[in-house]
Amino acid sequence: MAGLERVTQPTLDVLEVLLSAFDSNQDIHGWAIMKAAKRAGPTVYKVLDRLEDARWISGEWEELGSDQPGPRRRFYRLTGEGAPAARALLAERRPGTLQARPTLGFAPIDWVGARLAGETW
Repeated sequence: MAGLERVTQPTLDVLEVLLSAFDSNQDIHGWAIMKAAKRAGPTVYKVLDRLEDARWISGEWEELGSDQPGPRRRFYRLTGEGAPAARALLAERRPGTLQARPTLGFAPIDWVGARLAGETW
């Protein structure tokens, strides 16, 4: 797996959102990443392109039926190699931001949903 040449604050913001979605077993689309990370579209998509080139994430276009209006969205997910790399990078660069993950029997914190709703911890 290729490493990231440059790690910026927006990169860390996007990785936090992607890791939260990964831990909740969800794919997340670009617009939702923008809102959760509170970053502009061009910034987020540049980060996503770099992460995909480094094989930290994979992206897939959604399939729309003929009865579904609007443009297709691209959904992103950390890869099996990207998730531990993202976790290690965030632990190094932003110690304390990775919350302890719940053990079996507890529902995961919906961090992405809370960020989209404007809640903060």
